[in-house]
Amino acid sequence: MRHFSHFACVDWSGARSERPNGIAVAMIGPEGPPSLLSPQPRWSRADILAWLLRLAETGQDILIGFDLSMSLPFVDQGAYFPEWQHSPADAKSLWNMVDRLCSDDPHLSVPSFLNHPEARRHFRHSRDHVGDLFGTGVGRLREVERYQRETKQANSASCFNLVGAAQVGKSSLTGMRLLHQLRGAIPVWPFDPVPDRGPVIIEIYTTVAALAAGLPKGRSKVRDRGGLEDALAELDTALPAPLRHYDDHSTDALITAAWMKRTAPAQALWTPPAMTAEIAQKEGWTFGVV
Repeated sequence: MRHFSHFACVDWSGARSERPNGIAVAMIGPEGPPSLLSPQPRWSRADILAWLLRLAETGQDILIGFDLSMSLPFVDQGAYFPEWQHSPADAKSLWNMVDRLCSDDPHLSVPSFLNHPEARRHFRHSRDHVGDLFGTGVGRLREVERYQRETKQANSASCFNLVGAAQVGKSSLTGMRLLHQLRGAIPVWPFDPVPDRGPVIIEIYTTVAALAAGLPKGRSKVRDRGGLEDALAELDTALPAPLRHYDDHSTDALITAAWMKRTAPAQALWTPPAMTAEIAQKEGWTFGVV
């Protein structure tokens, strides 16, 4: 199995501002506790892109987890956007489309895509504005999201839902812009083969890491030092120096980086039985879901 020396978790945000409060990055190396990477005043999505490109240049053996969905549902209806003639054929074509349609939107935001006359039909934009092709209930799910719900590993939300605190649509779409702008500089699992060396990007879900760290379902957010200490102890990881502020974005990143270091050597997580070749290329998969 591939060896990584460092592990990083990026807690992402889809907010339209240049430097959202919700972005946090934590890293852990071969020894010692995880730590936050904290530029001043705060991370922007452009900062994250530049950081990734630097990692690509150095060739560091680092596994980087992003807390976002790297594609949209496809398998359930045989298309990302049924009834749209130009619906993309695979995830990388989807990244290209989102970034191209949003080329004039600043900070890797995605209002132009969400307002496109064909794209907007598939999203729940607000309680009173639901696209005619959104569907019913929670909305369409990727196969990994459906599988997580069936196996009770997580209560995954639909990327087509843009409403409420649990919505993941905007963060996922902004993440697709970033992935496209990387231009293949870093392989992204499972869309790309995992190379023998250098950085690799994966999709993670911080709730999966939180549950592995002993946090209860429905109460997986940590906002104090005691909770962080308990979670890291469950993962056999040392506690970092005191943080300036204990918000759930920072603690999610710290806990998940530690979890990634502990679980990455498990071959089963890289070859989940429910992930077919079609799912891997069109929808992707959340690392850690088996």
